[in-house]
Amino acid sequence: MNSELRNIAVLGGGSWGTAIVKMLTEQLRNNTGKINKLQWWLRKQETVDYVNTNRHNPSYISSVEIHPELVEVTSDIKHVVNTADIMVLAVPSAFLKDALSTLTPKDFEGKFIVSAIKGLLPHSKQIVADFMMNEFNVSQENLLVISGPCHAEEVAAEKLSYLTIAGKNKEVTSYFASLLACRYIRTIISEDLTGTEYGAVLKNIYAVASGICHGVGYGDNFQAVLISNAIREMEAFLYKVHAHPREINHSAYLGDLLVTAYSQHSRNRTFGNMLGKGYSVKSAQLEMNMIAEGYYATKSMFELNAEQLHIDMPIAEAVYNIIYKNMPAKAEIEKLSAKLI
Repeated sequence: MNSELRNIAVLGGGSWGTAIVKMLTEQLRNNTGKINKLQWWLRKQETVDYVNTNRHNPSYISSVEIHPELVEVTSDIKHVVNTADIMVLAVPSAFLKDALSTLTPKDFEGKFIVSAIKGLLPHSKQIVADFMMNEFNVSQENLLVISGPCHAEEVAAEKLSYLTIAGKNKEVTSYFASLLACRYIRTIISEDLTGTEYGAVLKNIYAVASGICHGVGYGDNFQAVLISNAIREMEAFLYKVHAHPREINHSAYLGDLLVTAYSQHSRNRTFGNMLGKGYSVKSAQLEMNMIAEGYYATKSMFELNAEQLHIDMPIAEAVYNIIYKNMPAKAEIEKLSAKLI
């Protein structure tokens, strides 16, 4: 089977999509024979032209050198989907439905889909795996998820990083993990497709909370309590949606939460920090000029929990109140502090 899965495509031109292209290009540069064709879909033709001419992404982690002789960069999504055996989705969750709007279930027949998206689709409050199964009839056996802990900026700098690849088809999961592995990337495989994807959504919300707390003046001692409560909140949620025998302290859950909550590279922490310092949501988004998935995830997760799950999630609720109810950040975090243990 693996010999038949050599045409790989990445959809999405943000930081993470760029980093994944870099990782996959290593296979071609080292002539491993694992990849026959690598494609990169970008929405705008002018961006495609720029990348092909200047050999880097003009908007995101521009230090990554793109090799047009190895990577076919295109804005033709039909061509990419028809050609690829494995497609990596790296489009922000809020824009995924629109990005795939010209495609049909037939286009995805026999394809393996890898979600590198860490958010819920706002219109349906679904993780990407559920959306692909419901909207395009992709079998769960043909779905994979990439989770961290891993920041695109450190991939660009070739600092040692770890990725967890989750999927129900162990053979394909292991194979795709081997495509990402290189001298600065180590990969782990997991069967917890649902848990790793929901965990990646939740950690962005908790990173926003961490940033808010820093912005209003709380210190490291409080942050430690916040994150220890956040991982328990995540564990309760994941058990309710999918009671898989996972270890919550593993890299895909606790590790990804820690790096997103504490790292200078975390756009969700940065977004929260700006809110804590008094920025409005709109002004913070404009100044960042990047998508903080936690912004969209907060609303979708709050509504999903309120409508279906009814889990006690005080941290996620506090973030929702600050972002969507315009509650003063300092007062909301003071209320939250009384609930933490």
